[in-house]
Amino acid sequence: MAILRCSACAYLREVPSEHAGKTVKCPVCEKPAAIHDTVGFVTGLIDKYSALLSKYRTLEMSQSTPPPKGQAPQKIEDLDLHNTAVMSQSTQYQPIVRWFERKSVQVQVNHDALDTQGFFDEVAVELGDQLATLGELLDKIRKAQRNDYGSVTMNLSNHSQNQIKIITGFCKSLYDFSFVAKYFYNKNEKRVHLTLQTAPAIVNFFNGEWLEWYVFMKLLKHCYDGNGLFSCLRNFTIRFANEDLYEIDVFFLINSRIPVFIECKSGEFRPFIDKYSKMRRRLDIDKNHFLLLALGTSDEQVAGLTKMYDITFVNETNFIKHISALMAP
Repeated sequence: MAILRCSACAYLREVPSEHAGKTVKCPVCEKPAAIHDTVGFVTGLIDKYSALLSKYRTLEMSQSTPPPKGQAPQKIEDLDLHNTAVMSQSTQYQPIVRWFERKSVQVQVNHDALDTQGFFDEVAVELGDQLATLGELLDKIRKAQRNDYGSVTMNLSNHSQNQIKIITGFCKSLYDFSFVAKYFYNKNEKRVHLTLQTAPAIVNFFNGEWLEWYVFMKLLKHCYDGNGLFSCLRNFTIRFANEDLYEIDVFFLINSRIPVFIECKSGEFRPFIDKYSKMRRRLDIDKNHFLLLALGTSDEQVAGLTKMYDITFVNETNFIKHISALMAP
């Protein structure tokens, strides 16, 4: 069946399917009324409902803590994704918890991994967006950490002025946010000197956790700007009925029905292919929705690996494009 719906008087009735796409006179007000395909009509209503519900939930979460006396309530548009605890509230991630529970899988949420009031997310986005320029510095920091060296020196004499600006700007961010203990740039020698922090959280960040933050924040902004309905979790644990435990890097549930599983690998990923292929089948997630992000792989490589294996491979430059296609009506 198709649906006749008058936008003037809201008259609604079912009509035979062969009339879909036509415009007829409304039997009540006699204004032109369109006849819609039922699936398309309902899909449109769901999309509009999802967008409105997302805005309502965001507003509800942003106002869950009363503003200081004399300060106006926060508007949705004012929400700073890089400085909020909104995502760590249960109303935000409960749809994901229920999604896993329907598969007899329990979720243990890491609330700290959703709180962006620190600086991990900002540094991760700056690093990821400029990885082509900052990759050498990142490698030097990671090598120094592995060998228990306390400092890093990088010669910039062979770099362009723009690259030097990016690298020194990033180093200043590292110092301002206390990711390094000391920072100095010798302009005459064009050398950067960093004294490293030894705190486990900082070591883990450079060792690969930065990529989780980067993927999470880029997808969070993409979904938020799109005004769609979504829930998200990062760095959380799932427990199967047989007590098997797994740590999940990033998981989004879009429009309450589209799961997006993302495993982030900043180093060797090949030994984990079979593990995640089995997990995908165990969770019964479509291959296109189960992503292994292998840092530094080319578009040609990820396309070939996706053809070979039972999961989808992406890289740091094309994962948003892939997910956008999944979100399309």
